[in-house]
Parts: sequence; C-alpha cells; structure tokens
Amino acid sequence: MRPWNFSAGPSALPLEVLQQAAAEMTDWHGCGMSVMEMSHRGKQFTRIRDEAVADLRELLAVPDEFEILFMQGGATAENAIVPMNLIGRGGAHKADYILSGIWSGKSYKEAQRYGDIAVAATSGAAAEIDGVRQEPWTWFPAVAEWRLRPDAAYLHLCSNETIGGVEFSDWPDMAALGAPGVPLVVDASSHFLSRPIDFSKAALVYAGAQKNAGPAGVTVVLIRKELIGHALAVCPSAFDYVNVAESGSMFNTPPTYAIYIAGLVFKWLKQQGGVAAIEAANIAKARLLYDYLDGSGFYINRVHAGSRSRMNVPFFLCDESLNAEFLAQADKAGLMQLKGHKSVGGMRASIYNAVPLQAVQALVSFMQEFERRHG
Repeated sequence: MRPWNFSAGPSALPLEVLQQAAAEMTDWHGCGMSVMEMSHRGKQFTRIRDEAVADLRELLAVPDEFEILFMQGGATAENAIVPMNLIGRGGAHKADYILSGIWSGKSYKEAQRYGDIAVAATSGAAAEIDGVRQEPWTWFPAVAEWRLRPDAAYLHLCSNETIGGVEFSDWPDMAALGAPGVPLVVDASSHFLSRPIDFSKAALVYAGAQKNAGPAGVTVVLIRKELIGHALAVCPSAFDYVNVAESGSMFNTPPTYAIYIAGLVFKWLKQQGGVAAIEAANIAKARLLYDYLDGSGFYINRVHAGSRSRMNVPFFLCDESLNAEFLAQADKAGLMQLKGHKSVGGMRASIYNAVPLQAVQALVSFMQEFERRHG
C-alpha cells in the first residue's frame, strides 16, 4: 500500500489520476505522442485545454461573465500580477489588504511595489476572542473590524492560510460593507475546489494548482471580464490578463503537462460527485482530526475554533522534545510529510481532496498510540 501523503504542497494527487497519466505517458489517446511532446497550438492539446476549462466551469458553476485563465508563476507571482492588472482602475492606485497569516502578509508586501496599499484589518497581534486569549495569526479578522476605502481598486484576502491553518469562507458582500465598487480579490490556493465558491461576492479568485487542482506549475485565475484591461505599463505582456484571456491562456507556451494533469483531476472530481460531495468528505475528515485533538491533553491546535481550516491542520505536541521521535515513527508508519512549516514548527496535516478518510483514520490511530506510549 502507498504511504499516506500529508504534504502541504505539492500535495497528494488522486491515485486514479496518476495511473491514467502513467498509462498515457508515451501515447495520448492513440496520437503517438506524450502530452509533454505536443504543440500547445495543436488539435490534441487544444482539446485538453478546452475540456479542462469546461469541466472547471461546471464543477464550480463559474458564471459566463468570468474568464478562466491558466497562468504560470504560482500564487506568489499573482501577488504582483494582481496589482499590476488592477491597481490602475479608477486612477487612485490604492488597494486594501486583509492580513490573516504569512501568505496574506507576502501578498501585501509585494503589492506595496505598485501603489498605496493599506491594511484593512489584521490578526497579527494577540487578542481576546470569546474570553480566550488568541495568539497572532490564529484567527481571521472579524468583518466588523474591516476598514475599507471606497476608492480602493480592490480588496485582497487569503481565504485559507496554508501555514497557520486559518480559513475564511463566508465572504462578505462588498456593498454591505460600504464599498460597492470595490472588487473582492481572493487567494484561494489551499482550499480551491474543496468547497463551493460564491461568485456573486468575489470578482477575482486565484489558486496555485498544487494543493487540490493538480501539480505545481499552473495557476488558475477566475476573473470578471469587466476587470480585464487595466494593466499598468510596467506589467509584462505575458502577465497582462487581456493577452492571456484573448489567447485562451496561450499568449506564451503554457504549462501544458500541468494543465493536462489538472484536467484529469477535474474529471476525477466529477466522478466523485462534484464539489458538493468532496466538501462533505472534507468536513468528515476535518471533524475526525479536530475532535481527537480537542479531546487530547497531549496535542494542541492553537487556531480559534471558528477559523479552523478543513485543509491544513497544524498541531503541536505539548512536550516538544518528542517532535523528532513523533516524525520518525510517523514516517515508519507510512504517514508522510507531517512536519510543520519551518516558520512555526510543530506538525501539520494537510488533508486535501485526494487524501481519503482512511488516511486521517490512520493518522488518528497513530497519534492515539503515540500518546498512549508517551503521555
């Protein structure tokens, strides 16, 4: 049996997808070529791209007024590509950012190169919530605390902080916040395709594929067509949303094999019953792991209960001198890549779409046994 992969990204891919890709490696559908050898403008790859776009639009019910773009550079590149394309809207060159962890902080820092960037709200300091002191970056700033500028070109947030395990899914109506003309931009990288998206609230959603949508190398951008066409003069032509949209994501040579694998993942998701079905499975996995952590005095999760990610579950051993032994024994048990991010330490189980309930059950059983022997 294959080990269970809890990596935060690049992460586990569905075994069925890997097996299909292996079977098609040297000859895609009888054409005599690998996908890696195809012209990106040939009929074979055009079919692959068109099916991937159609399947993704169906899975997420993406409205017709949104373009679906496949880009390069990951979400980190979008930290620059977004302001270069949007901050010039209206001429004020302003944008607001919600800071909820390390990744939103990186987005904010990069955007400062392109205009007047303000912090609309932050969880970067300790606070008391529900009578309990919360550490920095362990909750999402309450919407009531957001301070928005009505002339901002956009508001940016990261809806799932991969490192901190903080998730925010109930995106607000911008009009209700007194900023009806301000588009909401969301970095949804680490929970993309794990739950539905309300496109009536978001104007641009982007995601690196290497969590739930495919391998590293392709970034998905879902953008309202009305936002396209405002790029700054400094924006490279390959990153101008106008060029990417008009060329069907082929202004330059796209990451063809990554798009192909993403397309296989989209078809796999449809076979599982779609996003609603995979969300139900994700809820069950997260509940199992969080319930165990909450009932244990040996491990601790520091994220506020109302902000816990379904995808990324950081936890700590109360006795951190046992960390190395925990990880070594987990590896021997076939529970891979549980070490927490170097910036925060501890452990982290990323339980993306392709990680089945059986994997989480195996992890909890291991944790119970480790606690029994060392607690």
